Amino acid sequence: MEVHLIAVGRARRGPELALFEHYSGRLRHPFKLVEVEEKRPLSGAELQEREAALLLSAIPDGAVVIALDERGKHLDSPAFAQSLDDWRDRGARSAAILIGGADGLTDAVRARADLVLCLGKMTWPHMLVRGLIAEQLYRAQQISAGHPYHRQ
Repeated sequence: MEVHLIAVGRARRGPELALFEHYSGRLRHPFKLVEVEEKRPLSGAELQEREAALLLSAIPDGAVVIALDERGKHLDSPAFAQSLDDWRDRGARSAAILIGGADGLTDAVRARADLVLCLGKMTWPHMLVRGLIAEQLYRAQQISAGHPYHRQ
């Protein structure tokens, strides 16, 4: 299954990008980073709505959508891997993982999601979240393959 990580903002060189590239480079399935960004000087709800529109428009047709949001469901790594496997086994050809901007996701984005996922109660820098997600996708790949990378 192809995975699209659709994120607000542009990555810059540095340790966060290096972490992302390290884990995304280990993925066996097709993986694509799609960055969206509003260039106009909007603020507040107007910016959040525009970012939502950009995220939603970047979702491939028929993709399973996972929205990262603090109000989402808490899954451990094996359950995340199982969710990906279940969608793939039901015929999903692609998944889109959405990372919103600084003001988070709108209700419309959360409503579009097949899974609203929380990475924990702490706030994470958006660029670091890319690396965390790439590592979890790699971990899910290894769990599904029965590889000992993930130990409990």
